[in-house]
Amino acid sequence: MPAGQPLLTAEHLGKRYGTVVALDDVSFTISDGITGILGENGAGKSTAIKIFMGLLKPTAGKATVLGEDASESLTVRGRVGYMPEHDCLPSQVSAAEFLTHMAEVSGLPPKSARTRAADTLRHTGLFEERYRAIGGYSTGMKQRVKLGQALVHDPAFVFLDEPTAGLDPLGREEMLDLVRKTHRDFGISVLFSSHLMADVERTCDRIIVLQGGRLVHSGEVEQFTKETETVFIEVDSNREALVAALERRGVRVTVDGAGLTLEGPDESVYDLVRDSLVEAEAPLRRMGPRRRALTELFERGAA
Repeated sequence: MPAGQPLLTAEHLGKRYGTVVALDDVSFTISDGITGILGENGAGKSTAIKIFMGLLKPTAGKATVLGEDASESLTVRGRVGYMPEHDCLPSQVSAAEFLTHMAEVSGLPPKSARTRAADTLRHTGLFEERYRAIGGYSTGMKQRVKLGQALVHDPAFVFLDEPTAGLDPLGREEMLDLVRKTHRDFGISVLFSSHLMADVERTCDRIIVLQGGRLVHSGEVEQFTKETETVFIEVDSNREALVAALERRGVRVTVDGAGLTLEGPDESVYDLVRDSLVEAEAPLRRMGPRRRALTELFERGAA
């Protein structure tokens, strides 16, 4: 692929299953890096991935992968990897056998396949357990095997469908670290599909948000979650008196969980907060610029 060219392109992509609309006129491009495709279950994420992989044909529009039509090209399938959401691993074979087989299926000769499988198992943290039958693995280890088989043939691009599914908080963080390391160390670009906004925010450079089969947002994660002029504060007591004091000074106040989100005319809002805290005799626990959360993308899309 020439430098600067999109790796994946969706052009007015649509997919229907009878009367059910899975994707509705969706257009976006994906370039190098880690891109999150975010949405609730049923939003169209898995359908989009399957179209890019050539497993489904779109009802309308076109999907291009590495410069080739995803529906027509067979060669492009050897240049991408896929980590499925659901457990589909053989239980009676070892991870070493399975990854070697998957590398051979992708065209590597046996000796190269064994070497590549060992390197991939080392990358995913399974090297010491490589000869154990997969059926005896924990959920986290099985997720690592699925990631490994997606990487074992050294693809240019990899699709990860809900890679943290079923993992506890530590397992999730370890998987997210592996995803970041995969791009950083090997230069493999990633489309990371998830319904967990925190995972996408911590891992991805860019996001594509689908809701009900439609595109509601795309862009840089950093640009969306950057700090705003809005201030978030928490106090230990006298919150109602503080709200009244702030509103008398022209500060817009919104209850935000255990705290308050404040919008003032400019940076002078901090002076207004100070004066209001003194007047209300409200002990300040925490104050700082508020970052927008990715949850707001869904609220915006539903508005």
